[in-house]
Amino acid sequence: MKLVSGLLIAVVALLHFYFLWFEMFAWTTKGPKIFRNFPKELFEPTKSMAANQGLYNGFLAAGLVWSFFIEDLIWKDNISLFFLCCVVVAGIYGAFSVSKKIFYIQALPALVAIALIILS
Repeated sequence: MKLVSGLLIAVVALLHFYFLWFEMFAWTTKGPKIFRNFPKELFEPTKSMAANQGLYNGFLAAGLVWSFFIEDLIWKDNISLFFLCCVVVAGIYGAFSVSKKIFYIQALPALVAIALIILS
């Protein structure tokens, strides 16, 4: 079960590194294709806000990657749980404020990883 939870943590981290890249470097180019309901003329003016969001996603990803380098199993689990809980909170907020799809992409994988850590 530790292997599966580790793989899921890696997936969540990779997703957040992708969000970092997308929000910091591809907001104006890829954004209109992904967020079709968002007015195209607002991508350029919101570029710095998206980059700030991307930076936060990078911190979440970095925290999850950091957990792979912690040797003490209790601390490893605690750090993993902290960052996964942060991801869940962000995913739930995004689901309520932007799109329900965010829950399934962001929060659900983190919730499954949390459950696996707690059960192992």
